[in-house]
Amino acid sequence: MDNLGIIDLYEKNTENGGIKEFAENIDSTLIVETEKKQSNLDTEWIEMIERTIPYIDNIFRSPNRFIVNEEELVKVEQAKKITIETIKHLSKNTNYIQTIDKKTGDVTPSKLLNVRKEESYDTYENRLIYTLIQNTKTFIKRKKEELIINIDINNQEQENKNNKVLEYTATSKIKEEKIDIKLNLNSKLDYTGEVSKDKIKQILERSEDIERKIQSLSDTEPYQIIDKQHISLVREPIKKTNVILKNVNFQYAMKLWSYLRDNYNGSFEDEEEEKKNYTDDGELKEFIDETFLLQYLAMKTLDEDNLEKESTQHEIQEMMVEQMIEKMLDMDTEITEQQIQQMILSRYEVVKYKKIEIIKEIQQIFKTHIEKYEKQIEQRRK
Repeated sequence: MDNLGIIDLYEKNTENGGIKEFAENIDSTLIVETEKKQSNLDTEWIEMIERTIPYIDNIFRSPNRFIVNEEELVKVEQAKKITIETIKHLSKNTNYIQTIDKKTGDVTPSKLLNVRKEESYDTYENRLIYTLIQNTKTFIKRKKEELIINIDINNQEQENKNNKVLEYTATSKIKEEKIDIKLNLNSKLDYTGEVSKDKIKQILERSEDIERKIQSLSDTEPYQIIDKQHISLVREPIKKTNVILKNVNFQYAMKLWSYLRDNYNGSFEDEEEEKKNYTDDGELKEFIDETFLLQYLAMKTLDEDNLEKESTQHEIQEMMVEQMIEKMLDMDTEITEQQIQQMILSRYEVVKYKKIEIIKEIQQIFKTHIEKYEKQIEQRRK
């Protein structure tokens, strides 16, 4: 049955209120079960590292540092620079004064405090980023080894599925007639895909590009200085310093830190699996309720003597009049009922007379030809 047939089913039952009563009395339940599984090559780790590298680079371009004061008591001739700290120390430790010239007031000390100031990168924040780079190197190495192992094997098959089950039960009532339905709909899609060698090679190329970028970070001065100091690596839990909490570069770095920690033992395949079992009360249930109604309307056609009744002449005439009025209203939305009646009446006589004249003309042509034919017959008989 085409769409027009479905519309007819609705229209026939709308007039007597059957559809409305049926819809109001529907009591239905729809249980849905879904199972999805899809395996893809995991490239999330590459995107995560690529996205974070610029922020790590920003950190090492303007690293945290502090001044370290190294103090050492040395002989006068070994002192390289006299600072305020040196004078303060000597004034507090007069035992280091060797002689005092009473005339000039010059003081000759035996020893002086030598203060050497140096910048240090040994901050918690720098050690944290240094550790993050080390962890990233290890993570990339592990992923590459896993990819290389799989590229040496024949193309890997992946199991995928997308299965759905609908269980629908419903009842309704129209006057004294009771209707019920039970519907089970199953859709099962199980298939296998392949992990191609080309895709694995592409991921390997991207990982090698990341390694080069990480190496450029390792060549920076802060990294080299920290690396030579053989500092201890930072471990969980991370201290929430102001810099780590408020600096945008560190915020991105910490996202990568958390990702590496949570995904270190992950597979090179990213597998998404989802199972659901629930009672649906939304749009899907409304759709199937309408299907229940359609099934009932289709069944009602069994009560009709003739399923293929043609429209009567009166129905066709009404439809033509309706279409004509709609077109007139489209052309002039302010036209009145009286104006429409007047226009129809004024054209009625013209059209009717025209048709009559056309029929008379046709009749005359036929009459002329018939008379001519009769004369030919009579002449042959003579």
